[in-house]
Amino acid sequence: MIHELTSLAQVRAACGDDDLLMWAAQGLRPGARAWALGDAVVTAAPDLARRDRLAVSGSTANAAPLVRHALAELGPAYRPLAETRTLAEVAAKVDGMEVAGEFSWMSLPPEPSVPVPDDTLEVGWLSGEVTPEVTALLTDFAPESYAVPGAVGVTRWAGLRVDGKLAAVAADAWSAPDVGLLAGVATAGPFRGRGLGERVCRWVSRELVHAYGRAALMVDDDNGAALGVYTRIGYTRRRIAAAGLNPPHPGR
Repeated sequence: MIHELTSLAQVRAACGDDDLLMWAAQGLRPGARAWALGDAVVTAAPDLARRDRLAVSGSTANAAPLVRHALAELGPAYRPLAETRTLAEVAAKVDGMEVAGEFSWMSLPPEPSVPVPDDTLEVGWLSGEVTPEVTALLTDFAPESYAVPGAVGVTRWAGLRVDGKLAAVAADAWSAPDVGLLAGVATAGPFRGRGLGERVCRWVSRELVHAYGRAALMVDDDNGAALGVYTRIGYTRRRIAAAGLNPPHPGR
C-alpha cells in the first residue's frame, strides 16, 4: 500500500538515508513530497536544479507503481532520477516514459578528510557585488552550467582571484538541509591547468560538509577532468539517469 511520508525522519528511515533521495526531498519544503511502497521510495521537489525532480529507489516491482502514483499526484513535468538500471526498468513499465540521459551522482560522506592546502586561503565566499564577474566567467567559459547567479536555489558563490582577476568559482546550489550540493564549477580559460578549480572545489566541499553534514554533486560522465578532481577530493561515484514522460530535451 502506498503511503505518503510526512516527516524527514520517515523519509530517512524509508530510504536508508540515501543522499540522493534526501537531497530531492529538500527538507520537505513547500511543494516537496515523498511516498513509499514496500522497499521503494520516491522524493520530489519542484524547481530543483532547473527541473521538477523525482528521485527513485527500490525494486522495480514497487518503484514502477510508486512512480506512476507520484506523477499522477505531481504532474507529468517531473523528471525521475535513479540508478541507471533501476530507471531503465521503471521507464519500461511506465507508459510514455523515456530515459533522457545518463550521468553521475557523486557523494562526499559526513566528516570526510578533505585536505585544504594553505594556499587555498585566498578562496572565499564572494559578495553580491561581484555577481557580474561570476556571470561573465560562466558565460565565457561554462555556458552549459545549470547554476548561474540569481537562479532559484543558487544561494552563494565562492571563488579565488589571480592578479585581481576572478579565476575560478563554484556554488552552493539547491542544497537540502542535510545534503549540500556543489555546482557551477568553472575556471577562466587563461588560468586553466593550474589546479585552481580543484582548490575552489576542495574549499567549497569542506564548507558544505560543515554546513550540511555531507556534500554531493552531479557531473557528466564524459567530463573526465572533473571526475578526476572530485575523486581526488574524496567523492564516490554512482551512475544515475534521468527520464521523463516523452522528454523533449536530452540530458539531466
